[in-house]
Amino acid sequence: MRRYGKHTDEDDIRSRPNRKGNRPRTHIRPKHEDAAEGMVLTVDRGRLTCLVDDRVVMAMKARELGRKAAVVGDRVALVGDLSGKKDTLARIVRIAERTSVLRRTADDDDPYERVVVANADQLAVVTALADPEPRPRLIDRCLVAAYDGGLTPLLVLTKSDLAPPDKLLELYGDLDIPYVVTSREELENGDAADRVRAQLEGRVTAFVGHSGVGKTTLVNALVPEERRRTTGHVNAVTGRGRHTTTSALALPLAGAGGWVVDTPGVRSFGLAHIDPSRVINAFPDLVPGTEGCPRACSHDEPDCALDQWAADGHADPARLYSLRRLLSTRERTEED
Repeated sequence: MRRYGKHTDEDDIRSRPNRKGNRPRTHIRPKHEDAAEGMVLTVDRGRLTCLVDDRVVMAMKARELGRKAAVVGDRVALVGDLSGKKDTLARIVRIAERTSVLRRTADDDDPYERVVVANADQLAVVTALADPEPRPRLIDRCLVAAYDGGLTPLLVLTKSDLAPPDKLLELYGDLDIPYVVTSREELENGDAADRVRAQLEGRVTAFVGHSGVGKTTLVNALVPEERRRTTGHVNAVTGRGRHTTTSALALPLAGAGGWVVDTPGVRSFGLAHIDPSRVINAFPDLVPGTEGCPRACSHDEPDCALDQWAADGHADPARLYSLRRLLSTRERTEED
């Protein structure tokens, strides 16, 4: 039997053909330098709807991206058929670095985080003042996720015709969060949409809230040409609405240069992925006081230097209380 060395020069050796074709195998991936830039508008069962220039293009993720998934709001590079015509399909070959990420887990014991929206500037937390009753713990959790992901929070309180907003606003007054209060009548005549739109101009805003609070109704008022089905009723026994928005969808805010991202209603907002040390960055008046904290300080323990920082008048004690309330929200259920 003939044996050949690694560097043999015999010309009678034939290479084994590629069974899948005649193209030689290679590990070098194409650079796709001519790829077009786009934005992911929604994701449905592996198909991604993207906006490329002024065209809506259907696409799928390229194999070379591996397990890296694109989500609503991602800036992506696409190749293939970009005409946007029916039954055409492009490929997403690159996902740009994200400027912000809104993430959640199913619960606080779930190790698998889910990216809800990428590259959003603002998180609008929508909650009803009644029918269903507001859930402050869920609001707290959304705020923690916003601070951790680099989003600016906005409170949108609906159904003020059923209950006054004063008590809830007092709870978040020390956080200096901008807010808009709306009623059903104002939603119908357009006044509420105008006030909310003023907070969204020039920004990408993700809307979150549990079912039945009027989130999708508000989105329909903001983007009337892209109306989505609304819940219609709240269960009289559980106080919860039915899920009607089943996938996140980015919609252009006409005349305001911004985007609205409607997300499915949530019944829980897990924070298993949150690093508590990043939440303090949302409190710039308290950050200098952490220099005297012990290593790996949770900012909610006896030796925390923030207590003395506030006692010396460098920060409002109410702000420190608000920080600790948010940090402790992982130890409390959303039904509290």
